[in-house]
Amino acid sequence: MGGEFPKHLRLLEARRRVLTEGERAGPAAFSVGYENVSQFSHEYARMFGAPLRHETAIGSKIL
Repeated sequence: MGGEFPKHLRLLEARRRVLTEGERAGPAAFSVGYENVSQFSHEYARMFGAPLRHETAIGSKIL
């Protein structure tokens, strides 16, 4: 369970970068320490309940 908090922080930071700064998912994943975009995508969807591409599509419609 000790590894969950740092993972959560990394995912939150990547999410912030994508949603507020317009950074693409791959570079955001690498910038927070993920070596594999696939793993990042899987963990993101698991933590937030939807894939990041779904959130960015919704966000672009709102903006």
